[in-house]
Amino acid sequence: MSTLRPRVESASLPVISWLNGLPRAVPFLAILALMVAGILVPGWGWLLLLVVVLFLVWTFYLSWPALDATNKLMRGTVIVLALAITVTQAMPRS
Repeated sequence: MSTLRPRVESASLPVISWLNGLPRAVPFLAILALMVAGILVPGWGWLLLLVVVLFLVWTFYLSWPALDATNKLMRGTVIVLALAITVTQAMPRS
């Protein structure tokens, strides 16, 4: 039996509790602001997008056991799209 999930969950508890104490719009607006800034800032803006992708992967990992197949698919798709945007920003064609 793996001990990774319980360790990640216990390490994440203070951050999740803090996020839970914020108004619901604040995390959404923060992620939205990072995404927009990451898309609009040339050069190093992809690092902001990477922060968003890592946050999404972290919350996806924590919520995985509670999600049904449809929600897993939708959240996974959002992560793949955010990662695709990050890669295209990090390695532009010209």
